[in-house]
Amino acid sequence: MSDTITNHDSQDTGIGVVGSDGSGPSVTVAPRATLSAEAVTNALRKVTDPELGIDIVNLGLVYGMDIDDSDLVTLDMTLTSVTCPLADQIEDIIRSAVDDVVPDLVINWVWSPPWGAEKITSEGREQLLALGFKV
Repeated sequence: MSDTITNHDSQDTGIGVVGSDGSGPSVTVAPRATLSAEAVTNALRKVTDPELGIDIVNLGLVYGMDIDDSDLVTLDMTLTSVTCPLADQIEDIIRSAVDDVVPDLVINWVWSPPWGAEKITSEGREQLLALGFKV
């Protein structure tokens, strides 16, 4: 049995609102889990999208996270495009980034809803503007 928390505040876990309708990703943490969503999110912030140059959390690529009572972390996430040629490389970078924090990781690639610029956090928008992108 696990508790489900729907996160609408990027200050809680760093995973911000992903839908323009105000719906956020689901963060589920089992009562006996020793791993926190915040620790996983902080590790994911080290993963930078190779094309856009900002982290996958602020880019809005992480749709949800589940941490079970054995600390298995399941990420529901997407990429900026279904045909992204860097999917394998990004998955390897994610696994390396969380390796010290997460004992076991499963990534579920989610394509619906598709990623769009509305999923970028305000911090992500600031980072993109600083890099010269118009958002």
